[in-house]
Amino acid sequence: MSADLILSEVTAGYGPILALRGISLEVREGEVVALLGANGAGKTTTLRVIAGLLPPLAGTISFAGHPLHRLPPEQRVARGIVLVPEGRGIFPELTVEENLRLGAWHRRDLRAVRTDLERVFHLFPILRERRAQPAGTLSGGEQQMLAIGRALMARPRLLLLDEPSLGLAPLVVQHIFEILRDIHEAGATLLIAEQNAYLALTLAHWAYILQNGEIRLQGEAQTLRENPEVKALYLGR
Repeated sequence: MSADLILSEVTAGYGPILALRGISLEVREGEVVALLGANGAGKTTTLRVIAGLLPPLAGTISFAGHPLHRLPPEQRVARGIVLVPEGRGIFPELTVEENLRLGAWHRRDLRAVRTDLERVFHLFPILRERRAQPAGTLSGGEQQMLAIGRALMARPRLLLLDEPSLGLAPLVVQHIFEILRDIHEAGATLLIAEQNAYLALTLAHWAYILQNGEIRLQGEAQTLRENPEVKALYLGR
């Protein structure tokens, strides 16, 4: 199976501060890949570069065999790359349904949009119950479900998730990851930046561990779960 997303020697930063230092990684179609590391390791920056929110200073990015690194964010969405940002990024004054429909802003297949809205409500029944409420009145877990549902409305080929467990209760986190597993089994490719290494490695096929903007370790998720260094630094064992 050929690689769907390829980053090659990508360097990126904010002003004089380099957040990524020549990283190379692949996300193969149909896989779940985890990006692990402490705060400031470069996880969010990696996703921002892939989504087009931060231009790389060096290196190349390709998706499905086509160069990506010069395309604006909206063209990347149209090609199927969709980001669920850290902090969720919902519009609190808009209703739940209005937030969801914004995820399909670039689509003209209105009948299919309605079908996808029903699919999101099936995945997240609480959003159907709350569809007419302002999104800002939802709990943190419900807002995370809304952010994921809005991304699904864009029909992603590659779903980028930035810290989906951040600030959520353990039971809610478990539920979110169960839904991510369902989304993957329905055919989506996932790249997840996550501090909860145990859950991420349980879901993922492959993982990269970032440290100071560089890839420190990579390998099959199951192998990394048994790696003594990973256990000590990231799994609390």
